[in-house]
Amino acid sequence: MKKQISRQQGRVLEALPSTHFRVKLDDGREVLAHLAGKLRIYRIKVLPGDKVTVEMSSYDEKRGRIVYRGK
Repeated sequence: MKKQISRQQGRVLEALPSTHFRVKLDDGREVLAHLAGKLRIYRIKVLPGDKVTVEMSSYDEKRGRIVYRGK
């Protein structure tokens, strides 16, 4: 059985400890997201106000992971 993963756009509201972020999605929901591995490896900085792409799991609607930082 394969997990359903959806990608959504959002904007970072605040930075929390240990690379967690509070993100407001374009549909109005707020989720807690952590940085994906490649963003950590290449030390890409994510700051409040940045547009990001979040991968959401079908198991937990309140959590996700940031996979891309936009302009």
